[in-house]
Amino acid sequence: MPVSLQPAGRARRQLRIERIAKALLGTAAALTVLISVLIVLALFRPAINFFQDVSFKDFIGGIDWKPLFKPPRYGVWSIVTGTLWVAAIALLVSVPLGLGAAFYLSEYAGERTRSIIKPILEILAGIPTVVFGFFALNFINPNLVQKLWPVGDVGTYSVLAAGLVTGIMILPTVASLSEDAMTAVPQALRQGAFALGSNRREVSTSVVFPAALSGIVAAIVLATARAIGETTIAVLAAGSRAQLTGNPGEEAQTMAGFIGFAGIGDQATGSVGYQSIFAVGAMLFVVTMLLNIASIRIVRRFREVYE
Repeated sequence: MPVSLQPAGRARRQLRIERIAKALLGTAAALTVLISVLIVLALFRPAINFFQDVSFKDFIGGIDWKPLFKPPRYGVWSIVTGTLWVAAIALLVSVPLGLGAAFYLSEYAGERTRSIIKPILEILAGIPTVVFGFFALNFINPNLVQKLWPVGDVGTYSVLAAGLVTGIMILPTVASLSEDAMTAVPQALRQGAFALGSNRREVSTSVVFPAALSGIVAAIVLATARAIGETTIAVLAAGSRAQLTGNPGEEAQTMAGFIGFAGIGDQATGSVGYQSIFAVGAMLFVVTMLLNIASIRIVRRFREVYE
């Protein structure tokens, strides 16, 4: 008798399910690309209209950001400086603490301790940013920054308070992703180092850290992008005065903070000031994209060295 080469009923159902799953996943991937394209169009079309009225040279090279003045001035470096201050302070807080927590959870903590501490740490990631903003405004700034900062007079708002609390907010991102990267390092590498006489600290810093470096870099870049784009904390704690400052104890405005303030209705729809919101948003988009490109290259470089 001839042997049938047709798949059995169960196999046909599995093939059908596989096709459906493939179609759904492909649709999800296509939707993410479509949403990204729509975001770019929504940002860049008004931004292009803005640069028809304002010189790109004045925008990227000016230091005065005063869109409500007459004549208005659109020198973006005032709010770029505030953004860099907040991001730098946040990274100074989150990177050492986050990597320390990751090393402890991955290399030192027992399974029971890890199962308790890691969920508690990740609770910080679920706290609304408006709560962090009020925490910075009502606790960190009056109780810590105003009393301990030695340079100048600290007012109601300060870049330092906003940066410290932004660092607390992104700390779970650095800690959790870095710990995942360290945990993924093959156990054989640790056992080989221990067999050669290394202690736990040497294994952590000389074996686990280099092997997990690509994941750690990706975690730090992701946290940096979130710090740069953080709006609510900047609006509530950093202030609304756009100025070039070398003192983080002073008030300053960030790019995301300006978008948050301007979006409440100070600018007439369709005006140059209104279009400046999209120009700043487009600049934030470009900065985030460049960060992602840089992180991909760094990750590939270190991954190739490890392999």
